[in-house]
Amino acid sequence: MKTRAAILDGVGQEWKVEEINLDAPKAGEVVLELVGSGLCHSDEHMVTGDMALDPTVAAEMGLVQFPIIGGHEGAGKVVEVGPGVTTLEVGDHVVLGFIPSCGRCPSCASGKQNLCDLGAVLLAGMQISDMTSRHHRHDGSDLGIMCCIGTFGEHTVVNEASCIKIEKDIPLDKAALVGCGVTTGWGSATYAADVKAGETVVIMGCGGVGMNAVQGAAMAGAAHVIAVDPVEFKREQAQVFGATHAVASIEEATALVGELTWGAMAEKCIITVGEGDGSLIAPAMGVIGKGGRVVHTSVANIMDTEVTMSLFDLTLMQKELVGSIFGSANPRRDIPRLLRMYQNGTLKLDELITNTYDLTDINVGYQAMRDGENIRGMVMYNH
Repeated sequence: MKTRAAILDGVGQEWKVEEINLDAPKAGEVVLELVGSGLCHSDEHMVTGDMALDPTVAAEMGLVQFPIIGGHEGAGKVVEVGPGVTTLEVGDHVVLGFIPSCGRCPSCASGKQNLCDLGAVLLAGMQISDMTSRHHRHDGSDLGIMCCIGTFGEHTVVNEASCIKIEKDIPLDKAALVGCGVTTGWGSATYAADVKAGETVVIMGCGGVGMNAVQGAAMAGAAHVIAVDPVEFKREQAQVFGATHAVASIEEATALVGELTWGAMAEKCIITVGEGDGSLIAPAMGVIGKGGRVVHTSVANIMDTEVTMSLFDLTLMQKELVGSIFGSANPRRDIPRLLRMYQNGTLKLDELITNTYDLTDINVGYQAMRDGENIRGMVMYNH
């Protein structure tokens, strides 16, 4: 099968749109016709090298990170089913979870699908079942796929473990967003931070993930939701999603929180900036009070190990610093749940999409993200 996809050949390069060849699905796999894909910052981390391993190290680990078809936030319909597939059939609509969930490993069995053992191969670029490729250039060379799914393509071959079946009356372009950004942000507030009614919450960074952390904190009943972002457009949009206040820096937020809480400070702070950095931890810990919690959801450089914070403050004030992937949510439970919330009008999805792009304009979309012009840009496929 021939289709189009956006390929990244290496760190620092632009996405190239090419016609590629797809193999037929093997055991446990399906072919999907995708409606489109969100332009998430995680794919930008491949461009900047934050998520790229040294080629020698990658080779020793058996990983093929480049060339890679990007994209991990998509939805579409099943057009072909491979042998042994039991949960899907042709015509089904699905959202792709960027973390596969097998349902059988210890993490899945204990209700932590976001930590599924299959996540160990997220950066391998190959199919989960046999670690080979179904995506190829015209010369026959293999192409990797981002997070085992590669949604920067009009069609893709994926394992059924990455597919969450949804109702057919849900718009697929909106459903695509729940595969990563929406659930990651919303879950960071409701699960990882465990925001309670009446609390004060600070959200650092208001892109596609941060805006949904704002939305999640507001839906959980937080009394004060302070959005922090240097871009005025994002501060304005944050108030659409439930922020009670919006400021340009964590220093402004700290002063504001002190006033709002009479010095008690915030109960929760969630870090959702585009590029995580160890220097952000100390000010985040400083904006929370006794017994407070900081949730770190941002992706940092894979080799960065330096963090600045006060261990004295951590102990004496009994504060918490926790990490969260996919908002600590369960894909198979929470993706359908969030889409039901969208259908009944309690979750905002339409408002998240700032601009849409043809696949050939994917680099334009990513430049808009870098310039702070989009909450979430999307590439749409015209089948």
